[in-house]
Amino acid sequence: MVAKLTKDFWAITARVILRNRILILLLIAAFTTFLAFQWENMRFSTSEANLLPDDHPINLEYQSFLNLFGEEGNTVVLAIGDSTLFTPAKFNRWNKLSKQLEAFPEVAMVLSIDNLQELTKDEEKQEFVLQPLLKSNPKTKEEIDTIANHLFNDLPFYENLIYNKETGTVRTVMYLDQDIVNTSVRKDFVLQDLSNLVNSFEIETGLDVRVSGMPYIRTMNSQNIIDEIGKFILAALGVTSLIFFFFFRSFRATVISMCVVIIGVMWAFGILGLLKYEITVLTALIPPLIIVIGIPNCIFLINKYQQEVKKHGNQALSLQRVISKIGNATLMTNVTTASGFATFIITDSKLLTEFGIVASINIIGIFILSLLIIPIAYSFMSLPKNKHLKHLNKKWIDTFVNWMERIVREKRIAVYVTSIILLVVSIIGIYQIEISGSPIEDMPKKAEFFKDIRFFEQEFDGIMPIEIVVDTKREKGVLKPATLKRMDRLGEVIEEIPELSKPISVVNLVKYSKQAFYSGIPKYYQLPTSQENSFIMDVARKSSDKSNLLESFADSTGQVARITTYMKDVKTDRMEAIESKLKEDIARIFPSERYQVYLTGKALLFLKGTKYLVKNLVLSLALAIGLIALFMAYLFRSFRMIIISLIPNLLPLVITAGVMGFVGVPIKPSTILVFSIAFGISVDDTIHFLAKYRQELVANRWRIKVSVYEALRETGVSMFYTSIVLFFGFSVFIISNFGGTVALGALVSATLLFAMLANLILLPSLLLSLERSIANKEVLKKPQIDILPKDEVNINENNS
Repeated sequence: MVAKLTKDFWAITARVILRNRILILLLIAAFTTFLAFQWENMRFSTSEANLLPDDHPINLEYQSFLNLFGEEGNTVVLAIGDSTLFTPAKFNRWNKLSKQLEAFPEVAMVLSIDNLQELTKDEEKQEFVLQPLLKSNPKTKEEIDTIANHLFNDLPFYENLIYNKETGTVRTVMYLDQDIVNTSVRKDFVLQDLSNLVNSFEIETGLDVRVSGMPYIRTMNSQNIIDEIGKFILAALGVTSLIFFFFFRSFRATVISMCVVIIGVMWAFGILGLLKYEITVLTALIPPLIIVIGIPNCIFLINKYQQEVKKHGNQALSLQRVISKIGNATLMTNVTTASGFATFIITDSKLLTEFGIVASINIIGIFILSLLIIPIAYSFMSLPKNKHLKHLNKKWIDTFVNWMERIVREKRIAVYVTSIILLVVSIIGIYQIEISGSPIEDMPKKAEFFKDIRFFEQEFDGIMPIEIVVDTKREKGVLKPATLKRMDRLGEVIEEIPELSKPISVVNLVKYSKQAFYSGIPKYYQLPTSQENSFIMDVARKSSDKSNLLESFADSTGQVARITTYMKDVKTDRMEAIESKLKEDIARIFPSERYQVYLTGKALLFLKGTKYLVKNLVLSLALAIGLIALFMAYLFRSFRMIIISLIPNLLPLVITAGVMGFVGVPIKPSTILVFSIAFGISVDDTIHFLAKYRQELVANRWRIKVSVYEALRETGVSMFYTSIVLFFGFSVFIISNFGGTVALGALVSATLLFAMLANLILLPSLLLSLERSIANKEVLKKPQIDILPKDEVNINENNS
């Protein structure tokens, strides 16, 4: 009953399409125009992807920190590690650059040698005052040497903030307006104003300015994503069109297919704009993905049309059969592919949910475009000439099919042994996989801004902030001597960890106050004793209205303080070890009944987000497998068939995971996508093969061997063609500058190659070995949905 309804539906669909060709083309043009107008709503992501759900405890702590102290990731740093900076012309030009930066409305504050303030004690008024380090522009080398000597030796408060004493590197710290950090204004400022100023400075002085900081890194990284979108689209179009032309040797077929996928790309951008989703590192992959996934649809449809023309030469009948015979098969395979992407929707990650929604919608969209445009386009053209059909008789196709058949027929034991060995070795490799929680792991290693990240890690011990929030549970508790001593002890723990920079907190300010109280003598840069504390704090209280120095280190009530440190780019297990040690020492130093202390910051947020994401994506992969298992159960009503269909698709995933472990590719947001994407695509071949096998089984009166070999010959080459297109199509991502995108392209390509071999060799072998008992049962009735009709003809029909 279901089969009859399905057959009638596609017959009616074919008539509707072919009788309303002009109307359908006009509707496609109108809808494409509508989506093109939505492009203006497209915007590139200006904020960092938050991998955790909004109500996650880690996220709530981070939001609490932001509410107290504002945006932490608003710092841009510029540094010079060249001793020739300390000459009058270059030194004064460096200070001029600081003034130029401070003049921009996007900049809240600049901290540099030019405006550095020195804390001193006014003996007459008995209060602390801030005096400028530079009273005027130095004119001689001797003056500059004196200033540098005073800075490096007498002002430890600014060590690792403004200078590195060991190497002589000097930096300027620029704080952007917190309101523009997550907007496009930041991008425009960094790419235009800041870049122009730095370039001018470098040209005038010949010095190399290193620039970093989270706003700068995010901007440059986003710009790289934007630059790569066009490159990916052109590469995907070029590669797939060349392969398509190589297979079909027809400009007409190639142009029609390219038109289909180009319209699909236009729809992809339009849907992004319509839904008002930002273009992120993931959604930027969707347009080239649509090209790669859309071309196999074109292969199946055009190949069926050419086969029908070759069979009887009736164009109208050929077009009708293209839709009625291939439509359901193509729909099912596209639905399974879309399902692989749609499983991302169940994750609580906004980044992945948006990717899953847009990708799955567009996969169904490219199916609709293929089904409508290809038959309609050919209906306006003359019949294909004999030269366009020559590809159907290529000898190397015969060789390939015969090779597959020979392995399945004669070497099944070797196939099973090889599969088991690969499975065991891959499982060993899986145990070596690491999880990467580094926010800069996937950034382009050859880019200048990435080299600058490494420079700042070497000179100033990192650029990824970690914040420790200390709540004293009482107003003005931050400045209590007991609290300061505990924070100082924690600071000593932090300094002992080589991957962390020296901490900055209210402790540094109090130490600086004592140094200022004792006439700036460096040895007094330490916490006051209990006797000193009362009169030093008395002087500080008199000064608070004028200098307001505490606002960066504590909240307005003096109850909550922050300790800021920066971390180098380290492996996830080391990052977790650092976090564990800090929590252990925090619990030891700060009694829980008197203090509430927690860790937060961008680095930890990304680490927790990555682990959370991996957990969710494992669930989404399990869901994808479950959905496709249910789909197989509905089609074939056989538990053993479900198992047989899943084995050739799960084994390639295990092999790929093993390869990742052996070659050191970590699990991270980009690489975990591989499994759901590859599984959703590779199972298409399984559906094509099994459906054809079932029909051959019925037609050949349950003769298993004959049915398997017939199915292998008729579907094998089509599967090979589409797998080759997908392999090279996903390989275009290897040209990316982003490590994650390269890994995604290489791993999906490899997985699909493994899956093709598994579906062409392992799957038929399993059917021959395991299906005999099923063939004698009633479950071998005709499939519930007639996916591939009996007269389905594939590329190698003439060999059948």
